[in-house]
Amino acid sequence: MKLRLLLIVLLLANAGYFLWARGDLAGFGLAPAALNEREPQRMSRQIHPEWLQIRKEAKPGAPAP
Repeated sequence: MKLRLLLIVLLLANAGYFLWARGDLAGFGLAPAALNEREPQRMSRQIHPEWLQIRKEAKPGAPAP
């Protein structure tokens, strides 16, 4: 019985942390401090992101262009 209670408590704690980390509890005033930041330093370090091209993967055995 104690093990079952421990398992339920751990599952609820994990679910609570998951919801908190995703920001789903922000309506209750429970949101991580860095929720809105989302790594702004990476955005400032990008050089010509418009040059990025998505190419289809070459077939195996075909010579690379």
